[in-house]
Amino acid sequence: MQYKSIKGFTGWGQVGILFIFLGLGFILAGGLQLLIGMQLIPSGTSPASMGDAMLQALLDPKNVGMARLSQVLGTFFMLFVPAVLYSMVVNGKEKFWLGFNPWFTGWQILVGFFIILVANVLASPLAEATKAIVNNFPRLDAYAQNLEDLYNDQVLALSNLKSWPEYIMALFIMAFFPALFEEIFFRGAVQNLLQKWWGKPLLAIVVTSLLFSLIHFSVYLFISRAVLGFVLGYMFYRTRNIWVNIVAHFLNNAIAVSQMFYLSRRNEKLEVDKLDPQVPWWVGLVALVALYFLFRLLHKVSQPLAYNITAREEVLNAKADPFHSFASNQNA
Repeated sequence: MQYKSIKGFTGWGQVGILFIFLGLGFILAGGLQLLIGMQLIPSGTSPASMGDAMLQALLDPKNVGMARLSQVLGTFFMLFVPAVLYSMVVNGKEKFWLGFNPWFTGWQILVGFFIILVANVLASPLAEATKAIVNNFPRLDAYAQNLEDLYNDQVLALSNLKSWPEYIMALFIMAFFPALFEEIFFRGAVQNLLQKWWGKPLLAIVVTSLLFSLIHFSVYLFISRAVLGFVLGYMFYRTRNIWVNIVAHFLNNAIAVSQMFYLSRRNEKLEVDKLDPQVPWWVGLVALVALYFLFRLLHKVSQPLAYNITAREEVLNAKADPFHSFASNQNA
């Protein structure tokens, strides 16, 4: 039988609706970021140089507050808003369909945190290997380096953390909100859709992780971020609770922000590419084995909650299509 959402949309129909809201989100995000940028550049700036002038203004340390506002509003409208509107249209107002439910434990959070830590160790040698391969292609390497330089400049501008209040604010803007918005969009909306539509969880996780890596616009880190995306996707598949993902993702981001704050307080030069652990390939293999056992542990601590989540899903499906539910019971 063809898969349909709670409101009766097919898989392709849901993809179309998600793309419509994504387009709307990009327009809103771009418009708001343009308005913010216009406030920072001198009046009379020529249209031809306006883009560069806005970028330089947002990278100026004195405009760090506006740069942070631009970032959080951009991700809010590009990821969070499309995911929520999509879910409301295809499944109704029930937030369960985005992965929100009350059935999670502290053990899941703890294991999820260790999983993301170990995944970073696995990702490090993959990033080094990718960079070594890309270095053999001069044009691609130059493009990749330009992307990294732009990303590093943006992070340095946003991470001008000299006080505790700035650090607390950065934890929200650079750690919590990105984790919240990205997990709701990629795991809650995209992965959920693909998994239910295709009926192949691993394929849905792989495709979602590739999309997750793609939006970070990094050639050198594409594979390593795809691996992190896969780990987060598999975590969501095992727990079926978006809160576990959000907290694990947030804690991962918070560690990086805390490193930036520590270096800023010591007046040390901040090198973004040095924040990730530098480990030899054999340590990455050890991390891969550790991930296997950590996921087995996550499955074990998640299993007692699976019945509640499945029961809730069946109740919501029955409310949406009571006649189908009645027929199924009659045939049982």
